[in-house]
Amino acid sequence: MLNNIEIYLTPQNIFLISNWGIIPFWLLILFSPSSNITKFLVNTVIIPILFGSAYIYLSYLIFLEGNILNVFNLYYGIDDLYTIFSNEYFLIIFWLHFLSISLFVGSWIGRDSVRHSIPKILIFFSLVITYFSGPVGLVIHGVVRSLFAKKLSFDE
Repeated sequence: MLNNIEIYLTPQNIFLISNWGIIPFWLLILFSPSSNITKFLVNTVIIPILFGSAYIYLSYLIFLEGNILNVFNLYYGIDDLYTIFSNEYFLIIFWLHFLSISLFVGSWIGRDSVRHSIPKILIFFSLVITYFSGPVGLVIHGVVRSLFAKKLSFDE
């Protein structure tokens, strides 16, 4: 049975499923950040567990190839980073990592905006930018938040 599933779990399919599968969760954050369904689906460990499972599966495939330790070459220089990203298993692992962290940041921005009563239109822009470029969206949210929060805090 597991062999039948492996046929469908190609790097290309994992990429497509994760790329398209993440969009409904972002839409929940964008349009309904405080709803119970968003709290259940986005603000819990469901998505990280799914992405973590794909991450483990791809790591296992890299292990079977015999080059699992090559990932540490990324610290040697940018040329080694290019080499690592030429392996589609490593590339998909890093993409899953990016999607997970961006969704985590987006989820936090959604909850934080509700907590500080920030207008949805302002949060919409920071969330869209977070989806495409996580850290930039977080900075934009920080600027918007500083205008609406009664205090400026860096430890929340």
